Amino acid sequence: MPDQPRPGVPVRGSTTGRPLMAALDLLGQRWTLRVIWELRSGALGFRELQRRCERMSSSVLSTRLATLTEAAIVRLDDDGYRLTPLGKDLITAIRPLQSWADDWEKGLPKKA
Repeated sequence: MPDQPRPGVPVRGSTTGRPLMAALDLLGQRWTLRVIWELRSGALGFRELQRRCERMSSSVLSTRLATLTEAAIVRLDDDGYRLTPLGKDLITAIRPLQSWADDWEKGLPKKA
């Protein structure tokens, strides 16, 4: 597996690897936020997680889960994949962005 975004290591957009830039690089990987979001309510098995992440291939899901596990955001337990305490903190941090996105949608001009 190629090197994953980590604080203190150069990442896209930051030669210093500032923690925020490393986090944005990690979360900007395709499907990563979707996997995290689907796990917000509790553990899911691989197949159920794949079903909820419409059209994601099993190889991409495996890669994302490995990346998120290495980043200490997700862990595999007996009942499936679940968020770690850091992962739950991330959901808490994302919720205001969800609220902002809802307001943004409402504030955009309606298309004809």
